[in-house]
Amino acid sequence: MAEIKSKVDRLSDRLKLNKFKLNSLLEMTTAINNNSNVSELVKIYEKVVRDELSISKLILFIKNDTWNTLLQYGLDQDYSEIDPEVLFQRQKEVSLIESDEKASVGGFDVLLPVYHKEIPLAFLMIGDIDENEIAISPTIKHLNFIQTLTNILAVAVENKRLANETLEQERMKKELEVAADLQNMLIPHQLPSNEKIELSAKYFPHQEVGGDYYDFIPLGDKGFLSCIADVSGKGVSAAILMSNFQASLRILGENDHRLDQLVHLLNKSVYGSAKGDRFITFFLVRYIYGASKFEYVNAGHNPALLVSKGQVTELKDGSVGLGMLDELPFLNVGEAEVSKEDILVCYTDGLTEIENAAQEEYGTERLADVVMKNELLTMAKLNDQIILDFDTYRGDVERFDDTTLLSCRFL
Repeated sequence: MAEIKSKVDRLSDRLKLNKFKLNSLLEMTTAINNNSNVSELVKIYEKVVRDELSISKLILFIKNDTWNTLLQYGLDQDYSEIDPEVLFQRQKEVSLIESDEKASVGGFDVLLPVYHKEIPLAFLMIGDIDENEIAISPTIKHLNFIQTLTNILAVAVENKRLANETLEQERMKKELEVAADLQNMLIPHQLPSNEKIELSAKYFPHQEVGGDYYDFIPLGDKGFLSCIADVSGKGVSAAILMSNFQASLRILGENDHRLDQLVHLLNKSVYGSAKGDRFITFFLVRYIYGASKFEYVNAGHNPALLVSKGQVTELKDGSVGLGMLDELPFLNVGEAEVSKEDILVCYTDGLTEIENAAQEEYGTERLADVVMKNELLTMAKLNDQIILDFDTYRGDVERFDDTTLLSCRFL
C-alpha cells in the first residue's frame, strides 16, 4: 500500500507541475495576446523562473538595435556590457558552459540561445547547479520548459520591436507625405518669361521631401526678388521652417527694406523658429527692371554664376547661413553690373558636389563651362543641358542630395 501511495503522490506532483507549467504558458500567451508591454511580460517570466522554479541566478540578453539586458538577478556584478553574440557566436543549441569559461561569464552553468532563421534574438544564461547537492538541479529538471518560455518571451519582444518599427515607418511615411504636400505648395510652378526677364527652374528632391527651395516675388511692376535656399534637415519640421521662411520673405520683401535690413530680419525669423537647431543657406537677388545692376546677398550658399560679356563671375558677398546665430556677425550686400542677355544661374550644393566614379566633384568650374557653351539657349533648355551633363558626369553614382537650378536671363 505504501508503494502505491508513493506512486500516486509522485503522479499527483507531476500533474501539479504540468498544470503549473501549462498555466504559466497560458498566462504568458494571454498577456501577449492582450498586448501587454514588455515590462509586464518580463514580470511574468521572472515570477515563473525565479519564484516558482527556484532558478538562483539568471541573465537574459535581447537583441534590439543593440544587445540589451532584459532581465538579470542573483549576480555579484554587472554583466550587461557583455556582447553575447560575440562571446557565443558559434552556440546555437542549449549547452552546458564549460568550467574554464564559467569565470568569464559569472559562473553560469547553462547557455540557452534563441534563434530565428539564423538570426540570434536572445541569449539566456542560468545557474544553480551545486555539485554537492544530491537533488536534481531546477535548471536541469525544468530546462525544456525554461527554453519554451524563453522562446515565447524572446519572439514576443521581437514581434513588438517589428510592430513598433512598422508603426514608425508608417508615421514617417505620413509625415513625409504631409511635408511633400506642404513643399509642393511652396515652390512656384510657373515662373515669368516676358519682355523683361526669362526664368526657368529644375528641382529634383533626393527623397520624397527635399530641403531645397526657390522663389520669385514680384515687386509690383518695378522689379522682383528671387532666391534659392537649402534648409538643413528633412521632414515636416524642415518643411514648416521653409514655410515660415517663405511667409517672412514674402511679407518683408514687399516692404521697402534695404536688402541688409531684410536679411537681418529673416535671420531673426529663422533663428526664432529653429532655435539654432536648423539653419538655411540662401542666395537672394533684388533687381529693378531697366537698371544696370542688381543687389544680392549670399548667406552661406553656393555662389551664383553671372555670365556677362563672355565672363563668368561668382557672386559671394553676404554672410553666414540664416538661423545659425541669433545675430549675423557680418553682412555684405553685393552689387553686380548687368546688361541685356546676361544670365544668372543659381543652384544648390547637390549639383556641384556630386562625384563621379573616380570620386571627383562636378564642381563650379564645370558648371560654368556648360553655361558658357549653352548661353544662347532658352533658360529651360539651358537647365536641361546642365542636368544632362550632370547625369553624364555622375554615371551610376547615386545623388546624395537635392538638386536645384534657377536660371535667369535679363532682357
